[in-house]
Amino acid sequence: MKETDIQAAIITYLGILENQGKIWFSRLNNIPPVNKGTDGKMVFRKLPRGCKKGIPDILIISKGRTIAMEVKTPTGKQSKEQKLVEESFKKQGQEYHVVRSLEDAIKVVGHVV
Repeated sequence: MKETDIQAAIITYLGILENQGKIWFSRLNNIPPVNKGTDGKMVFRKLPRGCKKGIPDILIISKGRTIAMEVKTPTGKQSKEQKLVEESFKKQGQEYHVVRSLEDAIKVVGHVV
């Protein structure tokens, strides 16, 4: 299963919880814009000011808690930037979880809904 498939299943589940008023969530997308270079190849532009590399895929707020989820495949690994963001979240007393399946995500939000 691809990371995008896992993420889609999680977002569908979170959407149900959000519609029930149990959580608020957002899918965060921090991919830099792409342009065509003069040679015709695709070139990533710099991230806009204030955007950080490594931001988690999903942000959830529920009952005064902030929960970040980074979605990975069963064998996927966090980038250096993602690990730094995880440290920052935890240093600020917030939750950060690497989830590898819908079941993982259900376990994470199960304790707040």
